[in-house]
Amino acid sequence: MNHIAKKIFETRKSRGLSQEDLAELSKVNLRTIQRIENNENEPRGKTLNLVCNAIEIHIEDFQSQYSTLKVKKHESAINNIFLVVLNIILVCITNYLVLDTESNINSKIGAFLLSFFIPMFITYKTQNLSGTDRIIKFGSGYILDLLMAFIILGIPQAIATTLTPCLLLSVATL
Repeated sequence: MNHIAKKIFETRKSRGLSQEDLAELSKVNLRTIQRIENNENEPRGKTLNLVCNAIEIHIEDFQSQYSTLKVKKHESAINNIFLVVLNIILVCITNYLVLDTESNINSKIGAFLLSFFIPMFITYKTQNLSGTDRIIKFGSGYILDLLMAFIILGIPQAIATTLTPCLLLSVATL
């Protein structure tokens, strides 16, 4: 049951009204009241106004909560897109430093340092997350890259290029 339907149902029950009484008071069809309370449809506009006036609920309460839910959905989508892009960037940095044809010992040392300090910074900034959540959100790119390295390069070559140790260090730090 969505929030609006639940609130209407609870308020109607607390006032001792039947669905028929509410339909009569609000001048809305009984079937409409039943659909709202059974979560078959969500009241909007005039219907919501009439029902709220009949049971003396402020319609603004619903509208502010509904807009908050919409904002949270958008924020969630933006956060997920950000996490995907961040994982791709982190993996690309490590891969570039280790797998580049001109990579030397300095770039491999840089890859090791970044494989420790970037996840350490993420851990510092996300202390409120559990380790499992942190690995799922920020380490999934590393884990997928490790699997792809094993498949494409083979295990011996992935270890020889120092890609495997860098990725394992990153995941372990998270």
